[in-house]
Amino acid sequence: MFAVGVNSSEKDFLEAFKKPAAIFAGYIGQFALKPLLGYLFGTVAMAVFGLPTSLAAGIMLTSCVSGAQLSNYATFLTDPQMAPLSIVMTALSTATAVFITPTLTLLLIGKKLPVDVKGMISNILQIVVAPVAGGLFLNRFFPQICNAIRPLLPPLSVFVTALCVGAPLAINIDSLVSPSGMSVLFLVIAFHLSAFILGYFLSGLAFHKAPDVKALQRTLSYETGMQSSLLALALANKFFQDPLVSVPPAISVVIMSLMGFTLVMLWTKKKETVME
Repeated sequence: MFAVGVNSSEKDFLEAFKKPAAIFAGYIGQFALKPLLGYLFGTVAMAVFGLPTSLAAGIMLTSCVSGAQLSNYATFLTDPQMAPLSIVMTALSTATAVFITPTLTLLLIGKKLPVDVKGMISNILQIVVAPVAGGLFLNRFFPQICNAIRPLLPPLSVFVTALCVGAPLAINIDSLVSPSGMSVLFLVIAFHLSAFILGYFLSGLAFHKAPDVKALQRTLSYETGMQSSLLALALANKFFQDPLVSVPPAISVVIMSLMGFTLVMLWTKKKETVME
């Protein structure tokens, strides 16, 4: 997020607010399309795969949380000019998740979850607002320092991203290798793949006349396909007695990160080929 701030300006964020339709589309993808997919694959988990209700509840819970900050960095790597728009989308979904996530969880799972409002606000401030604001400040008033550190930020950001993905994998490795782990793995992959694909093609239909339609499609695909699975994991561990509920969120943390950054590599390479 600091790297995003260093490579952006206040004007970029003001421009992002001039795209309310795109912001609304990202919100619908996160809190309407994604929960529908979660309900679909949760139902498939029980009806087709014969998995226990707790695992289906874990899939549905994963679909009810806000957008992931990693989607902002994925957007920055693919379409830097869209990073402020992605940050606005994620910040909005995270800020309203204190109301939306418990409501969706009650509708889909039938369990009302209290959400730590102060904790989520603190999370937004620490992970998004503070580092982005720090980068913007440095870029505005100390451009020479920015020019000096800018080449170091991409590899450092990739390293930090790897830690963000690897740590949950290491902590939840027992869940991944559990007897039902492979079935859940398949369902989580299908869930995220569907979200990435639908986010891309539906935004293409909605914004087909926009001059930057391809960049918007990629941005909305990341926003729809990636969500704060760590929040879902925390909620599962805290409010559900059955430990199986935490298995889908634990797998989702890794899968959505790997799939998102695989798309980063594919789309970045494709853009470079087109430019050549």
